[in-house]
Amino acid sequence: MIQVNDIHKSFGEAEVLKGISTEFMPGKTNLIIGQSGAGKTVFLKSLLGLHIPEEGTIVYNGQINTEMTIDDKREFRKELGMVFQGSALFDSLNVEENVMFPLKMFTKQTLGEMLDRVNFVLKRVDLENSNPKFPAELSGGMQKRVAIARAIVMNPKYLFCDEPNSGLDPSTSILIDNLIKEITEEYQITTVINTHDMNSVMEIGDKIVFLKDGIKAWEGSSKEIFKTENKAVVDFVYSSNLFKKVRQAYLNEK
Repeated sequence: MIQVNDIHKSFGEAEVLKGISTEFMPGKTNLIIGQSGAGKTVFLKSLLGLHIPEEGTIVYNGQINTEMTIDDKREFRKELGMVFQGSALFDSLNVEENVMFPLKMFTKQTLGEMLDRVNFVLKRVDLENSNPKFPAELSGGMQKRVAIARAIVMNPKYLFCDEPNSGLDPSTSILIDNLIKEITEEYQITTVINTHDMNSVMEIGDKIVFLKDGIKAWEGSSKEIFKTENKAVVDFVYSSNLFKKVRQAYLNEK
């Protein structure tokens, strides 16, 4: 669980986050949405500990960020999994080596123990026996699945995803969404996803936080977003005719 309490973050004279409070529960897919410049990336990096808010606190399962020692932060990093926008695989390493990288960095496991764990997570993301392949030999969707395998290889408590569907075709995007949701529920991970993909919002949004100009302008579930009257949310989410029709059909049913 992550509790965010009134955090503020500025860069020079520009205040990017203006007092955001919310909470993200384990076993749920928590999505951050909003227009470019709304503060999504700064918010995600603050949750990761890459930015330190000037005001407010972030609490991870009872552990307050401002009270963490250097040793606490080192241990906390072991509990984080991250899926980057462009997958961020090492081109010179094969699939096995990419997924094993966090284990080599953060654990003292034997090679056999690491291989067992790597093979387990590769099977979980449906990439069994892909160990010797290099990123250049993989499709975009397969690269993303390798990135997810690497993110969960340490059995993290927290999984952060930055635009996980970026550059993927619609059908592959759905597969990635479903995989992230399944893993989140199966391992009861607190998952936070920064996304522009409205299909993700509608399909896997257990909780959605909508940012606008550095504030939390709305939050709710994928079901609640269909019936919200919040103008900023409606204008952003239902800008396409397709989603307008979907929303209208939902409201007509009610």
